[in-house]
Amino acid sequence: MAGQDALEVERKYSVDADTPVPSLAGLPGVERIGTPQTRLLDAVYFDTQDFALARHRITLRRRTGGPDAGWHLKLPADSGARQELHEPLRLDTATVPDRFRGLVGAHTRGAGLVPIARLSTRRTATELFDAAGGVLAEFSDDHVESQVPPGIGPGQRWREWELELVTGSEDLLEAADELLAADGIHPAALPSKLVRALGPALQHPSEQQAGPERKGEAGVVLVAYVRRHAEALLAHDPGVRLDAPDAVHQLRVSARRMRSALASFRKFVDADAANRLRDELQWLAGTVGQARDVEVMRGRLTALAGDQPHALLLGPVVRRIEEESDFRYRQAHDAGLVALDSERYFRLLDSLDAFLDAPPLVDRGRKPARKAVARRLAKDVGRLQDAVRAAEELEDADPLDVDALDAALHEVRKSAKRLRYAGEAAEPVLGKRAKKLAASAERLQDTLGELQDTVVSRAHLLELAAAAQADGESAFSFGRLHALEELRAAEARAGFRREWTRFLDDHA
Repeated sequence: MAGQDALEVERKYSVDADTPVPSLAGLPGVERIGTPQTRLLDAVYFDTQDFALARHRITLRRRTGGPDAGWHLKLPADSGARQELHEPLRLDTATVPDRFRGLVGAHTRGAGLVPIARLSTRRTATELFDAAGGVLAEFSDDHVESQVPPGIGPGQRWREWELELVTGSEDLLEAADELLAADGIHPAALPSKLVRALGPALQHPSEQQAGPERKGEAGVVLVAYVRRHAEALLAHDPGVRLDAPDAVHQLRVSARRMRSALASFRKFVDADAANRLRDELQWLAGTVGQARDVEVMRGRLTALAGDQPHALLLGPVVRRIEEESDFRYRQAHDAGLVALDSERYFRLLDSLDAFLDAPPLVDRGRKPARKAVARRLAKDVGRLQDAVRAAEELEDADPLDVDALDAALHEVRKSAKRLRYAGEAAEPVLGKRAKKLAASAERLQDTLGELQDTVVSRAHLLELAAAAQADGESAFSFGRLHALEELRAAEARAGFRREWTRFLDDHA
C-alpha cells in the first residue's frame, strides 16, 4: 500500500562546519520554535548506470531512520517544487517498489535500477509553529557523509541546512532567504544532496544546444521546439500514470505539438525520420488521449443537464451520463497505461532522443532561418485558406449538408491548430509577426473546437437516448440536450465566420 504522498517545497543552504544556527523566531507567522530533535538517517539512492533519473531531477531512494523511513520518489513539479511519493520499507531492501518502477519507466526504458550512492546524515530538526500550534515548516541542520561506487568519485562530507514547508506559505521561504542573506548565507547552488554526492559524474557541463536565431540554421527552429515538448512529455508521463488532473491533456498536447511542427517544417529534415516520428506521436496521442476525451464530454454533458429545469429531466439522466462516462474513462485510462508501459512507447522515446541528439537536417534545414521559416509559415497560412474555401463552398451549397460542413470545419480547425503551433515555433526568429499569427490561429481553433465538441456530444447523446429507451426509460431529456447542442453548433459556426473575418483583417 502506498504511503503518504505530498508536495515538497523547500530551500537548501550551503554552510560551513562552524556556521552558527540562526534564530528563525522572527520569520512571518512563527510564534514558537520547537525543541530540536536529532535523527540518524541512512539513504541508498537508486538510478540507472547512466543516471537517467538524476539528469531529469528525479530522486529515488530507500531511507532508514527518522519519521519518514521508507522508499521515496521525488518528481519535479511546478516552480521548483517536487512531488514526493512514499512507499513503506520491505524485507527485500534491494528491489524498487513496482509503483515507482512504473512511474520512472519513461526514463529507464527497461534498464535496471541499481544503487548509485549512499548518504548518511546526522540531522537536527526543529519545527516552527504558528499561533494555533500548527507546524509551518521544519528547519534541518544536516551533517552529511556520502559514499559512491568506485569510478564515480570520492566520498564527501559537508553541512547544509534545509527549510521545508509543512503548512506555511512560500512567503516564509522568501523571508528566510532575506534573513540568512544578511549573514552571507545563500541558497545552495546544487538542487539536492544526490547531485553533490555524484559530483563531476553528473555535474559535467553538457554540450550547449544552439537556440533558434534569425541568421542561424532554419532546422534549429524545429529541433528546439521538438526538444521543448519532448521534455514536457516526459515531465507529464508520471502524472498520467498517477491519474493526476490535466496530465493526460498536457501529455497529448505535447505529442500533438511535436507532430504538427514535424509537418510544418518537414522540409528541414530527413522526410523518413520525420514521418516515422509523426506516425508514432499520432499513435501515442490517440491512445493515451482517449481518457481526456471522455473526461471533457462528461463535464460538458453533466453541466448541460445540470442547467436544465428539474421538471425537464425525465429519468436518471445525470446518473446515466456519469455511470457511462466512468466506465468509458476507466477503459480508456487503462488502455493509455498499457501504451505507456509498452516497448512501442519506449522506442518512440528513443527515436526522439536520437532525433534531438543528431538532428537529420537536410540542405533546406541549414539555410538562414528567417526567410526559410517565414516561407513554411506562409505555406500553413495557405493551407488554412484552402480549408476555409472548401468549407465555404459546402456552406453555399443548396441543399446544405450540415454534417459535411461540420466535417469541413473540423479540417479548418486542424489547419488552424497546425498554424498556431508553427507560429509558436517560429516566434524566436520571426518575433511579433509569428506571435500574432499564432494567437489568431488559436482563436479560430478554440471557436471550432466548440463546434467539434457539439459534433461529438450530439452523437453521444443519441447513443444515451437509445440506451435509455432500451431500458424502458424516457429519452426525452437526451433529445432536449441534443437540440441545445444543435443551437451551440450554430453559434459556433457564426462565431467562426466572425473570427475568420478578423483573421483576414489582421493578416491581410
